[in-house]
Amino acid sequence: MAHQKPLSLILLSLIPLFFILFPQTIQAQSPTAPAPAPTGPIDIFAILKKAGQYNTFIKFLNETQVGSQINNQVNNSNQGMTVFAPSDNAFSNLPGGTLNKLNDQQKVQLIQYHVISKFYTFDDLQTVSNPVRTQATGPKGEPFGLNFTGKNNQVNVSSGAVETNVYNAIRKDPPLAVYQLDNVLVPLEFTDAKAPSTDDAPAPAGATKKGSNADETKAKEPSPATPNDAKRISVGILGLVSGVFLMGALS
Repeated sequence: MAHQKPLSLILLSLIPLFFILFPQTIQAQSPTAPAPAPTGPIDIFAILKKAGQYNTFIKFLNETQVGSQINNQVNNSNQGMTVFAPSDNAFSNLPGGTLNKLNDQQKVQLIQYHVISKFYTFDDLQTVSNPVRTQATGPKGEPFGLNFTGKNNQVNVSSGAVETNVYNAIRKDPPLAVYQLDNVLVPLEFTDAKAPSTDDAPAPAGATKKGSNADETKAKEPSPATPNDAKRISVGILGLVSGVFLMGALS
């Protein structure tokens, strides 16, 4: 009898032929990788809420509408943005009444002072050229700047009135970087001395103030004689001379 191959060997030899004849069937049954979840627009409010301990900063971002401006700009700009977020403890450590003394414009400036219209990594902040312009500006459009110093993988930021460390990044992926601060960056412009009023300004050279000694000296000077006074003096002298002449003639 002829030697017959086992059935198992016959089936194994047919497997390559099956893949060639029915490739689509095999591919349809193979598992597919899940599609990446779609990423929505960046939301600074959601980022800070997820991180926790930034309720006060969130409140001011909302009240001043700076938060909406950040979301709009970071989702429609190529430069990106950098935000320095003071913690709730940072706001609590402010001197009493600091926030209550600010008017609406100053509140906007304060929050904008913590926002830079450019994306900076932690390494960038160590070597950046100072001062770095923030979104805050003065009444004449002059920019409010921040100064950064880096040493031993540590970054300090200063407003001129407040200096603090830049701590861990709440978010560090472009186009938005968000860093934690333990102190609120109060602008130096908020602490400058009030400019002197015009009443306190020095008088121009040669000018005198009301009630000065110059007025008193002027008051003591004799006033010049008027024409009528001169005429009366002349008549009096003439009468005196006439009287003396008459007395001499009678004697």
